[in-house]
Amino acid sequence: MKTPDSPKAAPAPAKKNVYLIKIDAPITPVVSEYIIKSIDKASKEAAEAVIIQLDTPGGLVDSMREIVKKMMSADIPVVVYVAPEGARAASAGVFITMAANIAVMAPATHIGAAHPVTMEGKMDKTMEAKVVNDLAAMARGIAEKRGKNAKWAEEAVRKSVSITETEALKERVIDLIAPDIPSLLKAIDGKTVELVLGKKTLRTKGAQVQEIEMGFRFRLLEIISNPNIAYILMILGFYGLYFELSNPGAIFPGVAGAICLILAFYALPTLPINYAGLMLIILGIGLFIAEAFITSHGVLGIGGTIAMLFGSIMLIDSSSPALQISWAVIIPAVAMSALLFIITVSVAIKVYREKADTGKEGLIGMQAEAKTDIHADGQVFMRGEYWSAWSDEPISRGDKVTVLAVEGLMLKVKKIS
Repeated sequence: MKTPDSPKAAPAPAKKNVYLIKIDAPITPVVSEYIIKSIDKASKEAAEAVIIQLDTPGGLVDSMREIVKKMMSADIPVVVYVAPEGARAASAGVFITMAANIAVMAPATHIGAAHPVTMEGKMDKTMEAKVVNDLAAMARGIAEKRGKNAKWAEEAVRKSVSITETEALKERVIDLIAPDIPSLLKAIDGKTVELVLGKKTLRTKGAQVQEIEMGFRFRLLEIISNPNIAYILMILGFYGLYFELSNPGAIFPGVAGAICLILAFYALPTLPINYAGLMLIILGIGLFIAEAFITSHGVLGIGGTIAMLFGSIMLIDSSSPALQISWAVIIPAVAMSALLFIITVSVAIKVYREKADTGKEGLIGMQAEAKTDIHADGQVFMRGEYWSAWSDEPISRGDKVTVLAVEGLMLKVKKIS
């Protein structure tokens, strides 16, 4: 029996929250913004830690720098978990993994090949050497700060070396190997990490894991930032404007084309664009549009096809396959543009060769019937009307004639043999 003076039972400690972010994509400005805002959210809600589950082929240096800066200055522990099995942390993923307070990999994963990919695409040898030296120093600095293998980090940048999870653990590139999230939480429980505000001991055993979903906005931006999608949107946008200019007042092609172009030009700045390639594509589409209004006998259309092909090849200037436009997209796009050009030219040639069916020109070549004898003058019946006519040779009444010329209101005719 409890008395008023009996001590109250201590309340059970609240379960800690650990936030989970899943990245399975190249490192782009969209991914960078998502990770940064997720870390801010976890910090604001006093989470025990935030886990970035990473599977990336790499990405852009500028986006990677933003993520690393946020991780290094975060006031909560950031754990990077290269998972699931078969995942990789390549290129920019190496920097992100090593910048974590605790770096973990799942079995059958690998890390490495941290050669730089910039927003400017390919560089000359001098500029490339500068960028490589800069990133090598950055990798070495991150590794030393986090107590990792600085020599390997530099070689990952300079020599693009890659290693498996067991080799990474042996080489002090990562801290742990864990098959899943629960085992990871159990393994890091009690570990002490250094944050900007001081040291913190993790209490993650049995913690509640809350995934921060990417959300509709980030999902949409991630989709349109895909080089293939951005390229398709741009081409569709130009087609929409082409059909609107070819058929003024259609409205829908112009509206749809404008929307596609706006989305495309939002996405393109997030990619390593070669602006010479972009200008060639714009030139190519411009030549197609000009072909619809100017009779060039196909010269403009051929030029447009060539410009578009080379522009498409040059558009994304990156050594990373994840940031390149697929040939399976380029070839159909250029082929459709060429087909559109062929159809346009064919119709133009057909219209040009067809005889006019109105006015004086429309009468030439038509057949009529002589209603009187015809020589210096006479009459023929054509199109339900009587016409005055003359001929260089005598024509008898009832003969079939063909119109050779129209002179005022009189027809020059010839007897049909």
